Amino acid sequence: MLIGFVALYLLLSIGIGVYASTRVHNARDFVVAGRNLPLPVVTATVFATWFGAETVLGISATFVKDGLSGVVADPFGASLCLIIAGLFFAGRLYRMNLLTIGDYYRARYSRSVELIMTLCIMISYLGWVSAQVTALGLVFNLVSGGAIDQSTGMVIGTAIVLGYTMFGGMWSVALLDFVQMMVIMAGLLFIAVLVGHDAGGAAHVISHAQDAGRLQLLPHGGYEVWIPFVGALLTMMLGSIPQQDVFQRMTSAKNEKTAVTGSVLGGVLYFGFAFVPMFLAYAATLIDPKVFGDLIATDSQRVLPTLILTHTPLIAQIFFFGALLSAIMSTASATLLAPSVMFTENILKHFALKHMSDSQMLRTMRIIVVTFGCTVLWFALHSNASIFKMVENAYKITLVGAFVPLVFGLYWKRANNRGALLSIALGLISWLLMEKFYSGTVWPPQLVGLLCSVAGMLAGSLLPKRMLRHRPARQIS
Repeated sequence: MLIGFVALYLLLSIGIGVYASTRVHNARDFVVAGRNLPLPVVTATVFATWFGAETVLGISATFVKDGLSGVVADPFGASLCLIIAGLFFAGRLYRMNLLTIGDYYRARYSRSVELIMTLCIMISYLGWVSAQVTALGLVFNLVSGGAIDQSTGMVIGTAIVLGYTMFGGMWSVALLDFVQMMVIMAGLLFIAVLVGHDAGGAAHVISHAQDAGRLQLLPHGGYEVWIPFVGALLTMMLGSIPQQDVFQRMTSAKNEKTAVTGSVLGGVLYFGFAFVPMFLAYAATLIDPKVFGDLIATDSQRVLPTLILTHTPLIAQIFFFGALLSAIMSTASATLLAPSVMFTENILKHFALKHMSDSQMLRTMRIIVVTFGCTVLWFALHSNASIFKMVENAYKITLVGAFVPLVFGLYWKRANNRGALLSIALGLISWLLMEKFYSGTVWPPQLVGLLCSVAGMLAGSLLPKRMLRHRPARQIS
């Protein structure tokens, strides 16, 4: 019966995606939903930006092992990313009326910066989307009682998400996010009540976590613990801002005010609901310490699904796996769409297919969505990283390469093309060298890369004019 309800839910999702495809008439509809989304839908789709496999499975598993200090990147950094993006970036980027975040780098700096940034941002999506694909495989494996192995489940899940994303684009992402947010909230809250009761009540679970030191967020010690802590926080908080899926969700709003408000509300909602899976996973260790203690030691990502399958009634299982699939698919669809759109708009259009018509561009985007989906599936099938680590590692490259040119370009008039190129070069090179030779030191490689990126922007932009071979970049207000 559980399998039947899951199949029915998947069919409903595909149906919504097919309906959304009727609203797609051109490339702008496909990429930013024609910039027509109202506040509730924008809030839902921003909330769904991060609420995926890592939130339900990855964060909860990491919290049970390491406590709040282990999940500083997500949900703390991730939710702050959405709030900061709404307050300081949404309005300015919305007014520019661009199709992709790569267009910003071309308008503010040059084609060279656009190309480099597009490639960096696309690479960052490999880990992020792979985490969703891995989680889809895990869900199908669990729901089927092992009849579907995880690899086959990954193929099935990818095919479903590709199906409605390829046809409906951002319209299907937005409409499904709105429906799926309702399922996520209702399902997780209902299960939290049931599981909390079995564990002795919410107050008992929270008190036990407090006594066990799991609610200790800030580290104790000197710089040797604080520097890695700050590095983990900044990776998601700042490295996630120059991302196409975040950009699309903000700029799909019907007006600037909706873009700003929806981004902030989505970030606040995400922060609140990210704690529910953590509560559930920790409650599991109180309900059956032996079984879940062994799972934590071997495969902690299975703690929460195993709890639901073995200690809750069927209705709770339907709600949980419906919510889990909602979370994963809403994130996977947008993160498959984003790099595919960037590749078409910022690489193919300008370097290979310069004279594409709008209909040709739309068709090409759909082809690239399928191509990128197959690439991500291959990557996920051959990766041994945990869901949480896939996500956490995804944004290091954008932190060291893309964030500084974005923020300085928006807020510093003297930022120019030379500064952007030097910032990107120093950020990426220093980060790669640190990863290769000094990854075990106190200084996280991505934090060193960020600092070098800032230094490159300042040095390159402040060089005397007679030393500049490139004209200063146009200021975007």
